[in-house]
Amino acid sequence: MAGPTTAERGQRQQESSGPPPARLWRNRRFRTIVILVLGVVLLVSGCVWLLYGSPWLRVRHVSVSGTAVLTPGQVREAADVPVGAPLVSVDTDGIEARLRRRLPRIDEVDVVRSWPRGIGLKVTERTPVLLIEKGGKFTEVDKKGVRFATVSQAPKGAPALELSLSRSGSATASLRRFGTDRLVREAVAVAGDIPGAVRRDTRTLKVRSFDDITLELTGGRTVEWGSAENGAAKARTLTALLKASSRARYFDVSVPTAPASAAS
Repeated sequence: MAGPTTAERGQRQQESSGPPPARLWRNRRFRTIVILVLGVVLLVSGCVWLLYGSPWLRVRHVSVSGTAVLTPGQVREAADVPVGAPLVSVDTDGIEARLRRRLPRIDEVDVVRSWPRGIGLKVTERTPVLLIEKGGKFTEVDKKGVRFATVSQAPKGAPALELSLSRSGSATASLRRFGTDRLVREAVAVAGDIPGAVRRDTRTLKVRSFDDITLELTGGRTVEWGSAENGAAKARTLTALLKASSRARYFDVSVPTAPASAAS
């Protein structure tokens, strides 16, 4: 009986040496992919548990900065931060909305996560530029015209608004055309333009009509401001006029390019 040929011996040798290299490479690649997928799943699961399930990244304290009239306690109470909740799940936009709604004195607020266990509340309070007195109370109005608080004692540095609107002549026409609310907004604009050094001495901002607004300063001094237009130019002119005429008691900057002052 003849033995196997050379071709048959080669085929048997190839079969006995195992699967072909291509098949081995595919098997190894499959195992590698499975291992990588399992690793990613475990990593993601660990991160999710760390952020939401672990006790290490939860809200434990709330810090407050930037308060002046408000107290940190008032801000914390209004913010109602969910202490004990996972830090990553805290709704910072919701906290900001609650603070603005519950504390109108807050002008701006920045709510930040302070990893690993804190929430930071940085607030900026509104500053009154004008006071509206009614019934012995004072409503504070900021430079944007927002009436944000009513207090029993007038804060320093903000003049009181006095609407002295007569019922005849130009004042009546002004009131009929613009309305009280518009005249108040004009007064707020003027109050916002008053130079800082002058604002401290301003006791009353009197509005007779749209273009007849007067400042009453300490020492019996009076400033005819006119309308709210060209406020920045009027502020610069008034500052220079006060320095040049320190003994004057009457100042007119209603036309800033042609100011006037007088001793009485």
